[in-house]
Amino acid sequence: MSNSGKSVVGQLRRLISEGELLPGQRLGEVAIAEQLGVSRTPVRLAFRTLEQEGLLQRAGKRGFQVREFSDADVHCAVEVRGVLEGLAARRLAEQGLSPELHARLAHWIQKGRELLAKGFLVEDDVADWGELNLGFHGTIVDSAGSDVVGDAIARNNHLPFAAADSIILDKACLDREYRKLQLAQMQHELILQALRDGEGARAEMLMREHALIGLRYAEVLEGGGR
Repeated sequence: MSNSGKSVVGQLRRLISEGELLPGQRLGEVAIAEQLGVSRTPVRLAFRTLEQEGLLQRAGKRGFQVREFSDADVHCAVEVRGVLEGLAARRLAEQGLSPELHARLAHWIQKGRELLAKGFLVEDDVADWGELNLGFHGTIVDSAGSDVVGDAIARNNHLPFAAADSIILDKACLDREYRKLQLAQMQHELILQALRDGEGARAEMLMREHALIGLRYAEVLEGGGR
């Protein structure tokens, strides 16, 4: 997907999460394209992506509407992903990292360092972080040697905000989002360290905690951390 398409997906995720697009609301390509200032093509592709993520559902032959779900549904789906990814990380740590696999994970770590090195975020960084985050998580899951775990995560990814790349970053508050990504990057580095050192239990715990970073960060802000 192009950066334009990824941007539209991210904007629609945020509008749904913030309640600006309501459960049951029908969405039209033309109206959304005009609202976001883009053509209909990236909107059409974004609708299909968000349907796969469980945020939209079909309404008639060609239309879509916002799927109804609760905060508890989102929290549970993200927690399930953390449990499954934690299991994958433990298995990977116990079987050991090959030099090639270590290099692949280190590649995504370096991408994160480079993205954050300038000390602030720009809009294009949102899509780039989603790509590297998915690459890091996907490498761990794909290398764990278990189709059962991979298939379970794939099914869970069809639930709202459950997938590793279902990231919501507020482009109006990029300074705050930068701090969130700093924390996520630190967790990535700790996870790789645990995998490299063969610390299965630690890798599992870190992966489970990492899955909840967006939810926990939001709770801190809502409690007065702004």
